Amino acid sequence: MKDEMRLRFLIVDDEQSIRRLCMTVGQGLNLACAEAETAEAALASLETAPADIVVTDLKLPGLSGSELLRKVKEALPHAEVAIMTGHGSIESAVEAMREGAYDYVEKPFRVERLRQLLQRMAEKVQLVTENQFLRDRVEAETQLDGIIGTSAKIQDVLRMVSRLKDIRTPVLITGESGTGKELVARAVHFRGPLAQMPFIAVDCGSLVPTLMESELFGHEKGAFTGALKSKAGLFQAANGGTIFLDEIGELPLEMQAKLLRVLQEKEVRPVGSNEKVAVDVRVIAATNRDLEAAYRAGAFRKDLYFRLNVVAIHLPSLRERRSDIPQLVHCFLDRYAPGENIQVSPAAMKSFLQYDWPGNVRELENCIARAIALGDHRTIEVSDLPPAICGVQDGAFAGEDAAVISTTALADLERLTILRVFEQAGGDKAIAGKMLGISRATLYRRLKRYNIPLRSAPKQLVENVH
Repeated sequence: MKDEMRLRFLIVDDEQSIRRLCMTVGQGLNLACAEAETAEAALASLETAPADIVVTDLKLPGLSGSELLRKVKEALPHAEVAIMTGHGSIESAVEAMREGAYDYVEKPFRVERLRQLLQRMAEKVQLVTENQFLRDRVEAETQLDGIIGTSAKIQDVLRMVSRLKDIRTPVLITGESGTGKELVARAVHFRGPLAQMPFIAVDCGSLVPTLMESELFGHEKGAFTGALKSKAGLFQAANGGTIFLDEIGELPLEMQAKLLRVLQEKEVRPVGSNEKVAVDVRVIAATNRDLEAAYRAGAFRKDLYFRLNVVAIHLPSLRERRSDIPQLVHCFLDRYAPGENIQVSPAAMKSFLQYDWPGNVRELENCIARAIALGDHRTIEVSDLPPAICGVQDGAFAGEDAAVISTTALADLERLTILRVFEQAGGDKAIAGKMLGISRATLYRRLKRYNIPLRSAPKQLVENVH
């Protein structure tokens, strides 16, 4: 098993014989073992190599085992900590368990007792880790389903995600703010073979320029003022998995050159260190800028652009796929008011369809959340919408969308959308509900409202609409 996949065990005791014995037992359980003589040394070790399991003596020189317990639980809430104690300190050990310790072992202890304790702690850590992974994966699956739409452009995105999940080539995701670029990056990662490995998201636009290199590549102790301890960078944290560099166009040219070197050499050099650290990371970058125009203007490195732009996914703006808006609206209604069956008035839906949505899907989601908070929880009216949206005038856009915007056509648009999804889902209601982003109960209400027979042939129904 690779070292990064093994659970890490740290033993803290001022007696070397105890440490050696505990490490021997830990190695027998295939744990990656480390030792520390004091609580202070343990905390320094945890800064650079976080542990999953910590066993500490209650009485230590300097900080006590109880104080170490509190600091470990603050820094690593998912780590499990056990206390070793002498016979006269059992009450203190029990108190430590009230503060979050997993268990205690009384000195002198039998090797079998320690082995069983470490095994139980490891099983709990693995269970918590697996549950967290499943939650992340379910969330990613749900979020991918949250890329709602049957329009051709959004279906192209979903097909591309499906093709990219099994390969490790760099991906460049482009699109306006609020279109869901990180959501797509997570879907690519969590639906593929790297799903159990780290996914690290980095907002390049929010990195402090003076600390940017340290954040990405790490630093050694004393590398700069305030660097009191060595620290691994985000690339090292993502080792074996995916690093998502959001708003990559915000990186200054100097950092672009260093990033290019990391991508080419597959290794990082922490600030203040002469040693390079190998990293195996899949890079997914995203931007709302035109990077091709940026490199032609000298604001972005051409070689980095082509290194990142191996495969590109472009996310359409919401105004480019207005026919998906009714589905998105019902999806967000189910998300923020589950089971309440809140309706949308034709006038409000007309405003949704006419508005240009400069903030895209994120703005629509915020709008629905606001309308639910301010409305009567029965029907969303135009008066529940932000002024910018309810103030949109007729004729705000033209083209093929204009044909479906009249109030009388809104119901037909939604009915046609449901029928089209049913056709794509082969008549499967469960799949259709997921594609539409609505619950099964909501889907049945829509079917009843539009008099769509549950067992009708979708293709024939679509033909009848025309």
